[in-house]
Formats: sequence, structure tokens, C-alpha cells
Amino acid sequence: MTAPTSARPLRVAVIGAGPAGIYAADMLTKSEAVREGELEVSVDLYDRYPTPFGLIRYGVAPDHPRIKGIITALRSILGRGDIRFFGNVEYGKDLTMGEYLAHYDAVIFATGAVNDAPLVIPGADLDGSYGAAKFVAWYDGHPDYPRTWPLNAKEVAVIGNGNVALDVARVLSKHADDMLVTEIPGNVYQGLRDSPVTDVHVFGRRGPAQIKFTPLELRELAKSRDVDIVLYDEDFQFDEASEQAMVENNQTKVMMKTLQKWREDDSPKTASRRLHLHFLQTPSEILGDEDGKVSGIRMERTRLNGDASVTATGEYIDYPVQAVYHAIGYLGSPLPEVPFNPDRGVVLNQEGRVVDGEGTVVPGVYATGWIKRGPVGLIGATKSDALETINHVLEDRNALADPDFPEPSAIESLLQDKGVEYTTWDGWLDLDEYEQSLGQSSHDAEGNPRERVKVVDRDEMVSVSRRGVPARS
Repeated sequence: MTAPTSARPLRVAVIGAGPAGIYAADMLTKSEAVREGELEVSVDLYDRYPTPFGLIRYGVAPDHPRIKGIITALRSILGRGDIRFFGNVEYGKDLTMGEYLAHYDAVIFATGAVNDAPLVIPGADLDGSYGAAKFVAWYDGHPDYPRTWPLNAKEVAVIGNGNVALDVARVLSKHADDMLVTEIPGNVYQGLRDSPVTDVHVFGRRGPAQIKFTPLELRELAKSRDVDIVLYDEDFQFDEASEQAMVENNQTKVMMKTLQKWREDDSPKTASRRLHLHFLQTPSEILGDEDGKVSGIRMERTRLNGDASVTATGEYIDYPVQAVYHAIGYLGSPLPEVPFNPDRGVVLNQEGRVVDGEGTVVPGVYATGWIKRGPVGLIGATKSDALETINHVLEDRNALADPDFPEPSAIESLLQDKGVEYTTWDGWLDLDEYEQSLGQSSHDAEGNPRERVKVVDRDEMVSVSRRGVPARS
């Protein structure tokens, strides 16, 4: 076991080029030890997709320009040139744990959580019952998902009271022409345009004062053209904890003010589509017809207990719907050769240091972001999370094993020898320019050129991104 000498940098691979991975790479290159000249670092950022930005590109609704704007900050980090990007490289398939550790002092996993937490009620497997994550992947043009989505329901239920549930409900209820100002691909526009939807119902098991939306997400609902927001007086019940939250929590206060404004709006509801917000209801069963298709959802009323928790009342309400989307959380996926907790969907770790099933630290292997702590917190929370992990990497650096092939060129040679068609930061810039050119050739509902049109096909992304990469000799 030898520490990296002053003759070479500390070599670190970060697997996952979303916000968590980029923040970790950035903090490592800006650490105090680096700034004061005690340490040199060489960081390579990997992603299984041909493009960087992870969740921002494939997990945020396209009509969120402010959140999409986070890409500007992430882009400035990668644009500095001191962090190399390797896209279209899948951990466990293109490179193994052994190959990473042979080329790097440390490996940090920042692979996030992309699968839906299961909805465990009768009827959850009926045709027309969907996990929200898959729908998000479709409307965000994810390269590994089908190009079509069965948008044939007039009435839809969305289970969940978080931002993902609102994203799904907003996209389902919005008119397709109003999405043309975003980067949505052509296949997504066609699918949304042909949707017969008239009513979207969003259900939360707790009260209005316990919703997990952010004020911005909630207010954006009112911006959808020709969509009425429908609220129900019987859902506006409050307990002691609710009253306290509405006084002491500014975010709750703002959202309750928005909801009350909508409740007091007595203007005629004449829109062709309606978005219903229901509270104090929990799903009991998804109902199906004789063909095994969703025909309704049975909700059970709940009541607040005084401490913001709820108890089921035994009172049931059936709603006629032909599709159900559940947005009740995400779950991380296991990684080859990495200790994993399947119940929580996270890599086994202690403050970012990966450990085995007995709690023994796995040398040189770390985690950050949702794969470390679970899918909680907003994007900004990944910064403090990354800092904790990076601090441990730096603390451990004198005990890390020397890699066999520490030269930065060695990993490129390995990828080339294995025939991996990896993409680079320069390749992303080419693809970025290409997508913008597609936007200039397309138009929104008012005839204006679009800012960009996202490329969906993986082979097309790789082809555009690798135009400047020399062919393997």
C-alpha cells in the first residue's frame, strides 16, 4: 500500500455524470489540499449515456427552464478542461471494478436512482398502471426506452404528492403545442398531441399542509393554457401540526396561500382539461375490466392524527380512470461487485465510504448522491453530500493502493482496445450544437424556431459525438 507520490496526481474515477458526480469531481479539484499545492488530482467522469448531466437531462420535465438552467453551472465546471468526460461507458459491462482500480486510486459511484419504488396494492400490475419514472424517461427522450407511450386514457390518476407527481400531472394535462417551446423530441410531441385526456387526478395521502411540492412547482400548474385546477373543500382539513407548519414554515405558508387563492376563485371552469388535486386519500386498489385493463382506482379516505400523520378511515371512493401513474419514490439499482442494500436501493456505505455486509470498509471505493443516501432532497442537497464523501477520499489518500496503470492515457488505450465507442466533452459540444441546429429547423406553435430538439437515438448521439474521434487503428 503506497500513497500517490508528488510525481503523479491522485487518480480518481467518478461513475455517474449527473449533478452528484459533477459536484464531487468539482469539489475534489478545488479541495484545500489541491489549492495549497499539497496534492495534484486527475479526475475522470464516466457515464453510461453518451451525454453528461444525468438527472437534469433525463429526469427533469422539459418545461422547467429554471431547473434545466442548472446545466449552465454544470457545463461551466466541465468546460474548464480539468475534468475528463467519458460517455457511453457502462460500469460492469464496458469496464469492471478490477479495471477501474487498476487505473485509479479511488472510484466514486454517483449513479443515482432511476427505478420506481413499487406500489404494493391489488391491481398494480394491470395494463395501464405505470411507474412515473418510466414515463419521465419517455417524455425526456431517454435513449434506452421505447419511443412510444400508450396515451389513450381520458381520465388519469397520479399517486404521489411530490414534485415528480406534479411534473407527470402537468405534462399529461398540458396541450402538446404548448410543449413545443421546450426541447421535447418529435415522438414525444406526437404522443402528447394525440392524447385524449380530459381529467388528471393527483392524490396525496396526507393533508394540504403536508404536500412535498415546492412553491415553484405548484404555481406552475396555473400557467398551463386551457387547464382548470379543481380543488375539493372536504380535503382542506388541518390538525395541530398543520396549523403550526402554516405559521412557522415559509414554504408551507406560500403553498397554502396559493391553494387558498385557487379555492376562492369562483370563475367559470370552462377549460377542455381539468387537473384535480385531492388530499387525505390513499390508494387501496386499482380496478380492472374483463380484459385486464385499468378501469378505475379505489381510494380510502384518511384523517390527520394531530402530528401530521394519518390514519385510514375505512371510507372508500371509486374514481373512473383508465390509467394510473405512481410517483411514490425512486429506487437505486445494484451495481456489480459493489455491496448493496436492496430494500433501501443504496450502496452500503458509511458517510460515503463503501463497506461490505459486515461493515468493513472496501478500500478505494466510495459513493455519493442518491445511490449513497437514497432519493431524498433536491438537487442542491448533493453538494453537501459530495463534500462529505470527498473529505473521506482525501483523508484516505495515504492508505490507497497504487494503481497498476496510473497514466491518464492508459484508460483511453484500454477503452480503444476493447472497442468501446466512448464519447468526450468535445463530443458533447458537437451534439449540443447539432441539437440546437435541429431546433432552428423546427418551429413552435407560433412559428418561431425552437431553441433545441433533443436527439433520442443512442446511435445517433454517439455518431454525432464521435465525429472528431480518430478511428481505432
